[in-house]
Amino acid sequence: MKLSINRTPIIITPDFKRVFARYFFYGDERALGVIEKVLDAPESSVEHIVKDILRDFSRRHRRISNIFLKNYNRVKYIIEQLDIDPDTLPEWRKLLIGAYFTMEYSIESAALFNPSIVEAPDQSDLQEGQKRLIISFRATGEGHISSLVFRRLLLDGDTIKLLPSGTFIDEAEVIKGAMLNKKEFEKILGQMNINKSLYEEVFNVLPDTFSYSDLKPLVNEYFEKNNLSLEEEKTLNELRWLAKSFVDIKFSLDTDISERVIFPLSKYEMKGIEDARFVKFFNEDGSSTYYATYTAYDGFSIMPKLLETKDFYHFNIRPVHGKYAIDKNLALFPEKINGKYAMISRIDGVNTYIMFSDNICCWDEEAILLLRPEYYWEIVQIGNGGSPIKTPEGWLLITHGVGPMRKYCLGAYLLDLKNPTKVLGRLEEPLLIPTEEEREGYVPNVVYTCGSYLNDKTLIIPYAVSDYASKIATIPLDQLITKILENPGK
Repeated sequence: MKLSINRTPIIITPDFKRVFARYFFYGDERALGVIEKVLDAPESSVEHIVKDILRDFSRRHRRISNIFLKNYNRVKYIIEQLDIDPDTLPEWRKLLIGAYFTMEYSIESAALFNPSIVEAPDQSDLQEGQKRLIISFRATGEGHISSLVFRRLLLDGDTIKLLPSGTFIDEAEVIKGAMLNKKEFEKILGQMNINKSLYEEVFNVLPDTFSYSDLKPLVNEYFEKNNLSLEEEKTLNELRWLAKSFVDIKFSLDTDISERVIFPLSKYEMKGIEDARFVKFFNEDGSSTYYATYTAYDGFSIMPKLLETKDFYHFNIRPVHGKYAIDKNLALFPEKINGKYAMISRIDGVNTYIMFSDNICCWDEEAILLLRPEYYWEIVQIGNGGSPIKTPEGWLLITHGVGPMRKYCLGAYLLDLKNPTKVLGRLEEPLLIPTEEEREGYVPNVVYTCGSYLNDKTLIIPYAVSDYASKIATIPLDQLITKILENPGK
């Protein structure tokens, strides 16, 4: 039996017009020169220039003057070096200084790919047979910086509609004071093999719960008062880095989901928020929470992180840690299995594993080998294509496999519902391979997904084409399950 795969006509391409205004800094020395020139300009000229800027950019950004003032506040310390009280400057001059430290960034100028899909939290005011979905993407812009963006889909019977995007792009606001548990934090430091004696004096002053804002001045004071070794400096910097990895962010309530971008929040992920795998997780009390695992990348090393939200306005972000929280390709099951959280992983870069934990962020229990590459189209490596999907027959796991010429294909496997370490069956042939028109892009010969959605008896698979754009395919679930079970697990 040949599978009936339907490639829908929907293609979601990067839109270089989708820009947001972000902070732009030249370094202290050049910044000082720019600020001195603005301070020397006549007030009448300053007002005229600002009005021109506002006419030019107000239709491209929501509350652009607020963005200028926010960025002005970020360079106030330089103005203070000139023995000037920055709060006494006229409003027009503050706006102009802020404008010089602002730039437009096109978040999708290079690519829009590696999609994941979940049911939207708001399903109100729909007609019978309709459902709202949220589809997330890895968006890549100038400097190959990856961020997390969203679009809206509407299911109307058997029809999938891509809804129009909003006009403006808004970056999330960081909420100060995300609280950290001292014992849990110290446990993570131990897993990182950081010698306690190197940070104990700073750490002992902290309360049982603390924030990055509490830690930072203590570390700075310790730096100033002590002649530190290179090892001590490295330890304290890692202490700050880890604390800053816990963050709460929020978006304005007047933004559409398509207008929200989660851009790298610190230097420790400055090169990208990569490949978010979203899942609607069903809690034991009947409520639900949305989680996404993603890879934070600083240009040299990676860190797995967990994003949590109830409404896609407020997000909590934490590092995922533990002996087996390594490499990429982490995907959370949508519910606990036998009282434990369960995760698909690829800890050795080649094979697919399953692991369990009592703590959603800490993965110390031994990972269990689940799948090895077996067929020609996946010999190089296999990894998950998003969170497993619960079906009556078992957990459906979409995967990606890498074969000759580094060609990426999608596969599918079925795991036992009660014991997902048991493989019930797997496809011998790829589920989806790049067609001729899908082969060209930033990385040729690739189809890839970070998550699918089951709509009644139809599986919806959004997928990236050659790391450039994204498309959507559908397949009857019954057909797929039957085909998988023709090749029982070994």
